[in-house]
Amino acid sequence: MKSKDKALLQVHQMTIKQFEAQFPDEDACKAYLTANRWPDVVNCPRCGNVKVTELSTRAFHWQCYECGTEGASYRFSVLVGTIFENTNKPLRDWFRVMHMMLTSKKGISALQVYRVMGFGSYNTALLMCNKIRTALGNVEFKRLVGYVEVDETYVGGKAKNKHRGPGGRGDFGGTGGHGKSVIVGAVKRKGNVIARVVANTSKETLNAFVRMAVSTKVSLVSTDEHKGYTDLRHAYPHGFVRHGVGQYVHGAIHTNTIEGFWSIVKRGIVGTFHKVSAKYLPLYVNEFEFRYNNRKNADIFGAAIRAC
Repeated sequence: MKSKDKALLQVHQMTIKQFEAQFPDEDACKAYLTANRWPDVVNCPRCGNVKVTELSTRAFHWQCYECGTEGASYRFSVLVGTIFENTNKPLRDWFRVMHMMLTSKKGISALQVYRVMGFGSYNTALLMCNKIRTALGNVEFKRLVGYVEVDETYVGGKAKNKHRGPGGRGDFGGTGGHGKSVIVGAVKRKGNVIARVVANTSKETLNAFVRMAVSTKVSLVSTDEHKGYTDLRHAYPHGFVRHGVGQYVHGAIHTNTIEGFWSIVKRGIVGTFHKVSAKYLPLYVNEFEFRYNNRKNADIFGAAIRAC
């Protein structure tokens, strides 16, 4: 097997022994990064020139003569322009952290990463995890078609603001969404999800999200009876269920798929991360979205590397 073919091996769930065999050293990690970043030919990250020269004295470094300044050529490494650039941590550590994040259905906390990796500080682990989450949010998406479900959910807030009834804090007379962050999502049944943190659940905000995430060629958009979705009927084939009166399925109309995604998100936040600030919530949503959309991807690790 050629070295480039070996570097492009699909990586999903691996044991420690398998990880050690796939990435025994820094050169193996850099070869994998090179093969995924430039599967056909190495090109200059500054100008896109493909006629670059590999440096014989420094592995995984190249020289571009097209975009140098003042007569000097531009030298770059495989790390330039990635989240791994200017890091003081080995690429192999980044790969370990990324693999732990991607193969855990509900995520892994920075505190656990700090403990497992033996980093000098918790902040190092948190910074690495957040950089990876930022990169996972850069993946391009296509607007959803087919049967699509749209729904919003609330995350965070104080205990006294939880919903009334089972699982809530009825003794406190909570108001549900008060003081919480809002996430709105759209999912194609048996397909991908698109989720974003939004400022509110106004009609303008929800409609703007749907226009961004859902194609007008969609077969059906299913929602609940929230007033923010009432105008969707003008642009989409729209149906809704009335959760307020106990209706959850009406023919092909339901929101069970997106609610399943919300369950994964909330179990991850409550059970793994315990607490997520509103400032960093979009990064965690990136992670859950990426993991969900690549749940059947045998090369989820390579997809994440290409996003970095």
